[in-house]
Amino acid sequence: MDLDRTALVFVYGTLKRRFPNHSLLADLAAAGDASFLTFARTARRFPLVIGPLSIPFLLRLPGFGRRVDGELYAVSSRGLSRLDELEGTTRGHYDRIPLVVVPFTPGADGDEARDSEEGEDAPGAVTAEAYFAHPSIGDDLWRRCGERGLGSYTEDDASGYVPPKDRPAGTTFLGEWTDIDSPRVVLPVEIVEVKKFQLQ
Repeated sequence: MDLDRTALVFVYGTLKRRFPNHSLLADLAAAGDASFLTFARTARRFPLVIGPLSIPFLLRLPGFGRRVDGELYAVSSRGLSRLDELEGTTRGHYDRIPLVVVPFTPGADGDEARDSEEGEDAPGAVTAEAYFAHPSIGDDLWRRCGERGLGSYTEDDASGYVPPKDRPAGTTFLGEWTDIDSPRVVLPVEIVEVKKFQLQ
């Protein structure tokens, strides 16, 4: 990998190891265009929400939500182009934006560590790029998810994920936006209970 043209990329959702789109990073690693560096967590709190089709989104609302767990990779410019293609940066799905992350050891601390900001000058802090929901959908996602964010996208969260190849041809998840009853939109318990009652 050409170290002069390498970007640091923080992944928090389907690109993580053992998740549905990690095969892209594995392919990039095999070609010398990506390498895993460490587990990382955002230095600041950001909302991580799950939208239609169980797609995770990081929202550009610093100070809200929780500190988010993920993985840090070094990625070549060629690899970055492939990631941008998957994330739909030219289609208004995600924007690649810099943020500060700090290394961490999974399971070494409790949930309280996700609720307090560590600061961008914490030991080991680095600036990386992450894929944030495009602003045209971010505010709506935050509202629909009850203004609550997760600290991590889990395997349970990913169980309902529908990969792009399995979606109807010519459509995107944006078509799901008008359907508030999309089954994988994370809503507060009170709203879910009301919706279940209405459906009976």
